[in-house]
Amino acid sequence: MDPGGERLMLRDMQELTRRLWPSRWHIGDMAWMWFQHTGRESERRTALWERGGQTVAWAWANLPNGTLDLQLDPAHPELADEILAWFAETGGQSVTVLEDETAMIEALRRHGYREWTEGPFFIHLSRSLADPLPEPAVPGGYTLRPVRSEDDAEARAAVHRAAFTLPGGPPSRVTTESYRAIMRAWPYRSELDWFVTAPDGTPAASCLVWLDERNKIAILEPVGTDPGHRRLGLASAAILGALRTARDLGAENARVCARGDDAYPSARATYMSVGFRPYARNRTFVLPEATP
Repeated sequence: MDPGGERLMLRDMQELTRRLWPSRWHIGDMAWMWFQHTGRESERRTALWERGGQTVAWAWANLPNGTLDLQLDPAHPELADEILAWFAETGGQSVTVLEDETAMIEALRRHGYREWTEGPFFIHLSRSLADPLPEPAVPGGYTLRPVRSEDDAEARAAVHRAAFTLPGGPPSRVTTESYRAIMRAWPYRSELDWFVTAPDGTPAASCLVWLDERNKIAILEPVGTDPGHRRLGLASAAILGALRTARDLGAENARVCARGDDAYPSARATYMSVGFRPYARNRTFVLPEATP
């Protein structure tokens, strides 16, 4: 599909997400997921389902991982089986849904999936922006500011790679090119993209917030700190700076997704320290042959 067609498909998917809010998805994290690995479009397969000229479901198969993300309008539960049949054609074996997506969960069980309860899982946290948001502060020598232009794309990509590259693992695939694609995507706004630089000018931490103006909801995606600059409150400062701006732009609430299991508690603790509280969790279902 040509780039223009890809963007139109994403906007159709985002429009469904906007219409169904509150849900697992937000128009911002969909844009992040779509553009963060620019140049690797062959690794995904997507499909839309329409009724009466309106998108009522979308599915997104990550081919290397064999995983499926999706959104289904609750008014059309009959499409659940069709979505899973489409996914089966990709060879995938793992599907993640929000815990209250009952029609989808019932369909997964009909298709032989069982819930995977032994691995990591993600929770959703939220906070009201009517509650106080402290003035952000960083240690002496560090600088906190929003992105000014695409000239900051290299620094933003660099701090993301530093934050999300695991020891001994492959580097994050977010590049300067892909970050520029994110900056050009709807609904990105540079004033909601905050980062911290160290005294030597090295980018040290960041927080990107996306705003759905119609639903007055902001989402944090992603947030990260270079391991060499952790435990200094830098991510919290970037979060607060971005959220205060989102509030000024009309956001009434904010949401973020984080690991909910005890194997990785640090991100969850950071979000809770700035007022977020859990309200829902994802559940993953796998085919028996995919279970270790």
